[in-house]
Amino acid sequence: MSADHPLPEPSAPSEGALPVAQAGPLPPGMRDRRARLMRFIGTYGTIIVLAAMLVIFSILQPGTFATVGNFRNIINDMAIGTIVASGLTVPLVAGDFDLSIGYVASFCGLLVVGLLSFSGLSIPLAIVLVVGLGTLIGVVNGIVVSKIGVNAFIATLGTGTIVVGLNYAYSGGIPLQLTQGREFTKIAIGRIAGVPHLVIIMAAVLIILWVILNRTVQGQHIKAIGVSPESARRAGVAVDRSRIVAFAIASTCAAIGGVLMASNLGSGQVTAGDGFMLTSFSAAFLGSAALREGQFHIVGTLIGVLTVAVGNNGLAMIGAPIFTQFLFAGTLLVIAVALGGIGRRFGRG
Repeated sequence: MSADHPLPEPSAPSEGALPVAQAGPLPPGMRDRRARLMRFIGTYGTIIVLAAMLVIFSILQPGTFATVGNFRNIINDMAIGTIVASGLTVPLVAGDFDLSIGYVASFCGLLVVGLLSFSGLSIPLAIVLVVGLGTLIGVVNGIVVSKIGVNAFIATLGTGTIVVGLNYAYSGGIPLQLTQGREFTKIAIGRIAGVPHLVIIMAAVLIILWVILNRTVQGQHIKAIGVSPESARRAGVAVDRSRIVAFAIASTCAAIGGVLMASNLGSGQVTAGDGFMLTSFSAAFLGSAALREGQFHIVGTLIGVLTVAVGNNGLAMIGAPIFTQFLFAGTLLVIAVALGGIGRRFGRG
């Protein structure tokens, strides 16, 4: 600038004005404590949420919520959702999403009733065909994502929409009643030594999936893909095949869930399984903040499903309006994603 236009002198702060705080890095001790707190939240956040809900609902409804019978009902009611959510966990471990699981469950539940009531198939054959169809849908998802290169979010949303179309084409949008094969309902409502079939099937699926992910080469490959697909490929992992397997497992579990749902209801409902998508993602993300630092795993998903089930049961027990369950489900999903993100971010420290 010229001398005719000198730079302005910095003005002194007016009397009574507060000085502006200068942001700076946290002291090392405080930074370490914050990191430890975040790691704790990312590892045990879901268990803290579950424990808090158990305490709150037990205080509010001690005579109805905090009873052995109610907890037995919670475990039985969450069985089908656990099967679907645990299947979803497998592609999540591989770093993929599957938005078609709810639609697959709805279609497979309706289709098995149709095959029994109108096609006259035997119960074992109808179940095998329907579960096989679910597996095929998963394989298609995997091929579209891994071989064609379509983003998993878009691919599975598109596949799910196609499944909805097939659902309405087969049923005309009308629920199908079970008119033959009444023994089919005993699959879901029966008991062995007092233990509900649903709980036994849930336990079997959880054990199988845990073994696949933790005790097989295929499971290790799926985990490796979730960490870094390129590194896994350079290490000799068949990345495309492993992703296809992961999607196939998710859809197979969704189909099993749909069959059990139809057995439990004694009918095939057009949209009965659609809600599994939201609850399954909530459970899986909640599970990633249970016992591990932001990692998807089968035991965590079980804890996540239990958290969702306890919340819904508790809201029903206190007579909360139905809209609160939707608010709860949406809020829980946001919390779940946040907890999982905290675990992944600070778990590396």
